[in-house]
Amino acid sequence: MSQPAIFIDRDGTLNVNVHHLRRAEDLQLIPGAGEAIARLQQAGYPVVIITNQSAIARGYITETDLADIHRELDRQLAAIGTQVDGVYYCPHHPEYGDKTICNCRKPAPGLLLQAAAERNLDLARSIMIGDNITDLQAGWNVGCHGALVLTGSGQQIRDQADSDTLHKIACIGKDLSEVSDWILHQAPDASGLAPS
Repeated sequence: MSQPAIFIDRDGTLNVNVHHLRRAEDLQLIPGAGEAIARLQQAGYPVVIITNQSAIARGYITETDLADIHRELDRQLAAIGTQVDGVYYCPHHPEYGDKTICNCRKPAPGLLLQAAAERNLDLARSIMIGDNITDLQAGWNVGCHGALVLTGSGQQIRDQADSDTLHKIACIGKDLSEVSDWILHQAPDASGLAPS
């Protein structure tokens, strides 16, 4: 039986957003983010990172560099006693590199569909958390609930969003920790989202 997952954007949601993170040593978790992942996993949710990494197409980093960054992410999460269940990334950009028009660059849903197929996840019972409207749109495009954090670009996104967009957002929280608490304790349809 498929299960719900928590999909999380990386830059600005999980780690401090630096413009095109290029070095593993510059990765810094947002305070409380690792602990939030731990709580979600303890409750039975797979936690999967979904991230656009156009720095590869732009030539700023290689996929080897990105793997180094994600090893550092794993190390920092392990120090808190947790880990993510998977990392899915889009290396493309329509204006850089080979100018690939792909189905994996958010808001396209390709990465979520791939994760769901590989991990037997129930997208309709899952939540996509991010600091940008494109994160939420990727989730909405496959039937996920969307939650906005006010870290990274989130505050600006909330301030600029129209009322229809704001109405679609299931939760707006100051950070990943607050959104995770909402998922675990306050979500109005938590029984439908809870792991089986």
